[in-house]
Amino acid sequence: MTAATPFLRPEWHRMTTQADVLGESPFWHPHEQRLYWVDIPGKRLRRMAVKADLSQSHAVEDWPLQEEPGCFAPAQQGGWVMALRSGVYRADQWGGELSLLAAAPYDTAKLRFNDGKCDPQGRFWAGTMYEPRDQALGVLYVLDTSDSLKPTLQAKAHGATIANGLAWSPDQRTLYWTDTTRHCIRAWDWDAQANRLSNERVFHQFATKPAGWQPGMPGYGGRPDGAAVDVDGNYWVAMYEGARVLQLSP
Repeated sequence: MTAATPFLRPEWHRMTTQADVLGESPFWHPHEQRLYWVDIPGKRLRRMAVKADLSQSHAVEDWPLQEEPGCFAPAQQGGWVMALRSGVYRADQWGGELSLLAAAPYDTAKLRFNDGKCDPQGRFWAGTMYEPRDQALGVLYVLDTSDSLKPTLQAKAHGATIANGLAWSPDQRTLYWTDTTRHCIRAWDWDAQANRLSNERVFHQFATKPAGWQPGMPGYGGRPDGAAVDVDGNYWVAMYEGARVLQLSP
């Protein structure tokens, strides 16, 4: 772990008054100055304008849905692309009608989309999680729009139980992807133009949860969940049940 730019006074701020059932896939929209995220079991997309004074109350707007969203992202020409349990959809505006781009290529009774985002080239990626959580059947997909009339979902990586932690290095040469259940962050060499992965490797393996461990007990640092990469190439990861965020050097 490294601290290239140490925080002088790190603080946590509670930004919402209404809790999510399960908050996931946050992203910052620089043009709108808004924070967006999903509440998966709550079946809603959420957003809020963030004030300079983080201690102030922040109003949250909700977009109710008919099924669980795993992740979503703004489209360059306006509107939204989102990964729901049954597939990837498009909406022309916030709260607008959904149109199916690509149906889910899996058993929706056991799998659903989870963490995802757009790569530096603007392609939409989403990983899946296997809800029985006893097999590593999660897959990392990318939406291929080369045929604009019939977009398809292409599998790029396999072997996760709960897909999380998707991120790319600033030089666009490395892709990171996490399996939260296995406590493992993997990395690949990434050819951005060809959108090809190679040289799979373990970027960081965390210790697993000790038998009998309960929240509040020592001896466990959590498992990797959501993540992002900063401009210096450091991988920042939120550790579920570890009550901490880590900065890992590339």
